[in-house]
Amino acid sequence: MSGLGALTTPDQRSIRTRLLLLALVPLGVVLPLIMLALAYWGGNYFDQLLVTKVRSDLSVAHGYFERVAEGVGRSVTSLADSERLARALGRGKKSNAENNAANVAKLLGSTQLEQKLDFLHFLDIERGKQDARLWPVIAAALGGKAGTETEVFSSEQLGSINPALAARAKTPLLATANARPDNRELETRGLVVHSAAPVYGSNGRLIGVLEGGVLLNKNLDFIDQMNAIVYPEGALPFGSAGTATLFLDDVRVATNVRLFGDTRAIGTRVSAVVHDTVIGQGRTWLDRAFVVSDWYVSAYEPLLDGRQRRIGMLYVGFLEGPFMTARMQAFAAVAGLFILAMLVAGAFAVVSARRVFKPIERMHATMHAIEHGNPDARVGIVESQDELGVVAAHFDRLLDQLQAQADSLKRWGASLDAKVAERTAELQQAVADLKAAQSQLVMNEKLAAIGQLTAGVAHEINNPIAVIQGNLDVLRDVLGPQAEPVAQEIKLIHDQVQRVRLIVAKLLQFARPQDYVGYLEPVETGQLIQDCLLLVRHLLNKGDIAIEQHIDSTRQILCNKNELQQVIINLFVNAIQAMPEGGVLKIAVEDWDQADMPLGIRLVVSDSGPGISEADLAQLFKPFFTAKKPGGNGLGLWVSQALVERYGGKISAESGPERGASFTVWLRLEPQGL
Repeated sequence: MSGLGALTTPDQRSIRTRLLLLALVPLGVVLPLIMLALAYWGGNYFDQLLVTKVRSDLSVAHGYFERVAEGVGRSVTSLADSERLARALGRGKKSNAENNAANVAKLLGSTQLEQKLDFLHFLDIERGKQDARLWPVIAAALGGKAGTETEVFSSEQLGSINPALAARAKTPLLATANARPDNRELETRGLVVHSAAPVYGSNGRLIGVLEGGVLLNKNLDFIDQMNAIVYPEGALPFGSAGTATLFLDDVRVATNVRLFGDTRAIGTRVSAVVHDTVIGQGRTWLDRAFVVSDWYVSAYEPLLDGRQRRIGMLYVGFLEGPFMTARMQAFAAVAGLFILAMLVAGAFAVVSARRVFKPIERMHATMHAIEHGNPDARVGIVESQDELGVVAAHFDRLLDQLQAQADSLKRWGASLDAKVAERTAELQQAVADLKAAQSQLVMNEKLAAIGQLTAGVAHEINNPIAVIQGNLDVLRDVLGPQAEPVAQEIKLIHDQVQRVRLIVAKLLQFARPQDYVGYLEPVETGQLIQDCLLLVRHLLNKGDIAIEQHIDSTRQILCNKNELQQVIINLFVNAIQAMPEGGVLKIAVEDWDQADMPLGIRLVVSDSGPGISEADLAQLFKPFFTAKKPGGNGLGLWVSQALVERYGGKISAESGPERGASFTVWLRLEPQGL
């Protein structure tokens, strides 16, 4: 054709270039942006997971430390109240003083060994008054109250108790990178779990104080046991290792962190930035930190003495390096996949674009020929049989029909305008429908994620619950009749384990509702409320909250007891959290009648908190709405509403600024719709 000679002009080459760019630029821009976003958000999420993990580890270590301190306190208190000590002291009898002293010394020595205490002393009233100026627990014991605190003993005080303790507390300070400047070369003080309990005579009068304690400096059994509990074998992936440490001020006095080989890093010191944060400001450190010779994901919390002074730190952490290596390997694998995808897609785009170029170039040459006076020019048959081949054939037919259809096109123009307006209106409606569908899709995806997370959490909880139940059964079988004094406590533990199992089952029910059917039974609401108050008692005591009850109904509700308990506890916890400065929790149960027919009961839970705004009140029962409540996930009221509505009931809320909030639960005598 005469127009084919224009195929090699610069303009046509630019068209080819632009088409290639249209195919390749999205691949070269979008995929790297996706990879960068994945690296950024994935890295942040990974870091948050590590911080969450070490926060949980610190809670376990803190709990173990408190149990050890409570164990020391129980050992001292039980001996102070025991008949053995009474006989040794000769209470109520005229006994030889020397014999009494020998008997007391023998009893204290045997008990000290038996309870693994580092010291155990009986102080008379005069000696107790002297030591009370130094130690709050002794002052409290003189006042009739047993107590246990973590205290710092000087070298002289330790030596007066036992020279071996003073020798054990002496720790040479080792030069440590990033530590605060310190001219000391030796730490001689001791970190001691210190306990004291009052001792009474036969006439009920205070005759002295029983004092005991454990030195934590170089107490390797204690710190190794803590580490074994926090980081049992296999607890950390990727070959990471966990460590635990006790600090006296900023000096490691008990640790399983190694300097080299089996040599522990006792005497090394914490970094200055951690010391300023934890000891200086009293805040918990949850971040990466340089520990002796490597970076660890670390958690430090301050240790307080009896006068609430910061005297040291409790630390747990695990090696960061293995996790960072795994993170980089995962990122490298994703980057490799992205690059491979870009190369394959780019090659495919180039090959596909070449098949597009030729038909377009021939059509361009045909138009160029027609413009230059050659009305017979046509595209002709092209090799491509796809849409472009069809377009080329249509193009030729259109050229043949162009003149004949010119008038028809004018008539169609007016009709087309009307159809465009109609289609525009339809498109606007379609856009509105699409936005609504997108909102619903986002909600469904959130609910699906919650379902998956719930199923995973329920599975993880079932394992420790099975261990607790198994060991509880073993405890009951081993103790036999000796378990009678704590039978009620064992039964309470058993009941709560079963409740946890039921809660886990309920979590799974919300994750896979088609697999679970609730067990219905008559429930006496008043008794259930007392059980729920018992379970939130620690929150009530902590918040200084009074309880006002009006139980005016004795009707029994046919429902699943644990589901109703879950609803009531959720309302109690929400009310307690609304009164951080204290207040009154009001609970009312009354009959629900309609047209003189008994329908069920009304349960009302009210608080004296600041109330709920009208804007938040309208959103309360929607999933993921938290009203800016710290630690909330926005699912509690939504789940409670779903449970109540399952039985044909309902929940409503009333509130106003500065007049508290009131939640009313309507429960039918028998469920409807099940």
